[in-house]
Amino acid sequence: MPLPRRTRSLGLAVASLLAAGVTSCSPGTESSGSSVACTSPGVTPDTVNIGLVVSDSGVGSAAFASARSGIDARIGQANEEGGVHGRQIAYEWRDDASSPAQGDRVVEDFLRDDSVFGLMAVTLTLDASIDTMSALRIPVVGYGQPSWAPHTNMFTNLSLPAPATLGRYIQASGGTRVGVVMTGSLPSTIQSIERYNEAFRSIGLTTTDTVQFASATDNPVRVAQHLAANGVDTLIGFTQPQDLAAVMQAARQVRLNLAATISFTGYDRTVLSALGPQLAGATFPVYFLPFEAGGPAIDRYRDGMTRFAPETVQTDQRYALNSYIYADMFLRGLDLAGECPTREGFISALRKVSDYDAGGLIEPVNLANTATEPLDCYAFVKINPAGTAFDVVRKRLCADGTGS
Repeated sequence: MPLPRRTRSLGLAVASLLAAGVTSCSPGTESSGSSVACTSPGVTPDTVNIGLVVSDSGVGSAAFASARSGIDARIGQANEEGGVHGRQIAYEWRDDASSPAQGDRVVEDFLRDDSVFGLMAVTLTLDASIDTMSALRIPVVGYGQPSWAPHTNMFTNLSLPAPATLGRYIQASGGTRVGVVMTGSLPSTIQSIERYNEAFRSIGLTTTDTVQFASATDNPVRVAQHLAANGVDTLIGFTQPQDLAAVMQAARQVRLNLAATISFTGYDRTVLSALGPQLAGATFPVYFLPFEAGGPAIDRYRDGMTRFAPETVQTDQRYALNSYIYADMFLRGLDLAGECPTREGFISALRKVSDYDAGGLIEPVNLANTATEPLDCYAFVKINPAGTAFDVVRKRLCADGTGS
């Protein structure tokens, strides 16, 4: 989406925004409905407007392609049920193009005219604006990163899945020596890889150097041969699904026998239809109730996707569900903030929730410490040999090796 030309940076805007009292809110006269008039940014007698920063283009953006559908589904359900304190929920979105500089401009665009109450974020490139949003006490809910930890205005249900849990899965699968393939060069991804490698080494696994690969420009056979020469028996892809599929096919060609192949992206049915046979045997860690588990919470999610995001033919997409959860969390904060929500009231109330479970989609988490406490237990699903379906191989596995 094209953005207007800017003449000042977000950092320079901080003082003027603070002076303008962007977090103020005072009760007014009652509206014709159950809501009251307030002066908080983005809040009218009938509506609360939220901003969404999403990586809709650029490196890694394919993983987030379904994000807006999940948000549409949850907000659609809320509005159908009467909104929050009588107000309908609306949102507008901007693409940060997977670029920190563009993300900084996008956040400025949202904050410069006080048009949104807070932000949802489905991106890996928000770091350039974090300090500013923290200083302004802007509520932010979304795809958390380690850099969010010191900032009480930023919320996620999952910031740091315990990497040792992945290591336990590798050990249970018979793996001992781990190779990592990476697409792109985002600093946050590089940091994550090192964090995983440190955890693997701490439980007795051996790690090797990370290999850069992009299917559009690199030779997957060369990558597979490099992995084989280094004695790798476990492959982890910090990649897009098509890149991992190319490496897996090349691994078969060079007869590299892998005890486990693990990817952080690709757990959705659209990937099965496009790449299922090539990705047969790939495993995915899942930090929510797997779609294959079914039940009331999954049924409600699917109903919302079907009715409010009908353009999404396949509802069972990982980042659609993640974004559904982010929207649900934002709605919870608005509800707790009361009839005349303030940004500070939202932050204070949501931070006190100790048992958030997104309506049963995740295990209960304490929102007071999700940014600093890793998620020790999560599920694993695996593409079946035919490449036609996901199977739940571990419903719950923990960092200490226990689970089911």
